[in-house]
Amino acid sequence: MEIAKRRTVYDALQERLRFIFKNYDYIYVSFSGGKDSGVLLNACIDYIRKHNLRHKLGVFHLDYEVQYGKTTEYVDQVLDSNRDLLEVYRACVPVKVLSSTSMYQQYWRPWDPDMQKFWVRSLPKECHTVSDFDFYNRRMWDYEFQYDFASWLRNHKKAGSVACLVGIRTQESFNRWRTIHRPQGVVRKNDPQWRHRIAEGIDNIYPLYDWLTTDIWTANGRFGWEYNRLYDLYWQAGVPLESQRVASPFISQAISGLRLYRAIDPDMWGKMLCRVNGVNFAGLYGGTTAMGWRRVKLPEGMTWKSYLYFLLDTLPKTTRNNYLKKLEVSMNFWKNRGGCLLPETIRKLRAKGIEVHIAGKSNYRTKKIPVRMDYHDDIDLPEFRELPTYKRMCICILKNDHCCKYMGFSPNKINRELRFSALQEYAAHAGDGNT
Repeated sequence: MEIAKRRTVYDALQERLRFIFKNYDYIYVSFSGGKDSGVLLNACIDYIRKHNLRHKLGVFHLDYEVQYGKTTEYVDQVLDSNRDLLEVYRACVPVKVLSSTSMYQQYWRPWDPDMQKFWVRSLPKECHTVSDFDFYNRRMWDYEFQYDFASWLRNHKKAGSVACLVGIRTQESFNRWRTIHRPQGVVRKNDPQWRHRIAEGIDNIYPLYDWLTTDIWTANGRFGWEYNRLYDLYWQAGVPLESQRVASPFISQAISGLRLYRAIDPDMWGKMLCRVNGVNFAGLYGGTTAMGWRRVKLPEGMTWKSYLYFLLDTLPKTTRNNYLKKLEVSMNFWKNRGGCLLPETIRKLRAKGIEVHIAGKSNYRTKKIPVRMDYHDDIDLPEFRELPTYKRMCICILKNDHCCKYMGFSPNKINRELRFSALQEYAAHAGDGNT
């Protein structure tokens, strides 16, 4: 892929690395063991060696305990073979991680000391645990830990400016495209698309944001970089190139591929069954209509709204209330604030006789227009996933999508909702004279 005449994405990467190593006091790579972060880490190591820099490169690896053995081998190999350049922060902490394997368990904790007898492997050598991070608390989600780690590291290194290099690419998913093109936090004028300020003195940087999957594998082949050999097994198992991911196995995006553990790493599969609730069911039915994948059919004699409340009645109280809260937030959002749709989608809705109210202009740089509309049972349009329907909520429940990512929610939004609800409750008590 070329981003300008006779200028490749590799050329652009080198320019970005030149800028990064010149302008930041401390630099670290967020390394998952996947293909993208692996290429990014290898590129940084090569850059340091080629230019004889005196930099020590930080590497942050949040170890999720349950993963393919090949991933663990690859992480160990990369970190051990570059000890002269790397400062490694391999975090093995019991943070909360979303789980879509069960209606009863919304999250699980890797390295949970209360579950030590069920751990799928022992703690790695020279890892960092809870005692190393004074900011850790049991309420933390994994993404919160990663965010707070950056501030902790800046203080730990006494650095004025810190760059966290993240190997995500816009081609991978819409959520990743949105991360790059719709940054949250401080937006500085004239900042390049690949640099976002996340806290004082700390920037998230995405040097590979414009790379394609083919660019990743071309780089590995051309420069002879080591990569996670799990991808070879994926290929042999018939997994398409664009579907080969390394991630926590229990999140909603990974459920459809959970069954591969049985074939690729049967020893790990056996240990996983005792580690997290619902793994066997998700391994059998993930990617099928039983868990909201492919074409979900409405039971005869029901509407999607009635089916939704039928499904809710089958859930534990905590889980049911979680989905009801999401539904309430979503309905209020579409009715009062409005979601953004393309003009063509608005035209299609009106052609179907669906009432849509234009709600002004979007604050984002987008062609989409904010519109207010009511919830509908189902809307038969290709843009179905963008529209407020009870069917989408049913799919969330069938997927065990506790976060409701399918509805457009994110973990950050969940916390904002909880804080907002707590403030409202406090205000109500204060108004009643209760303290």
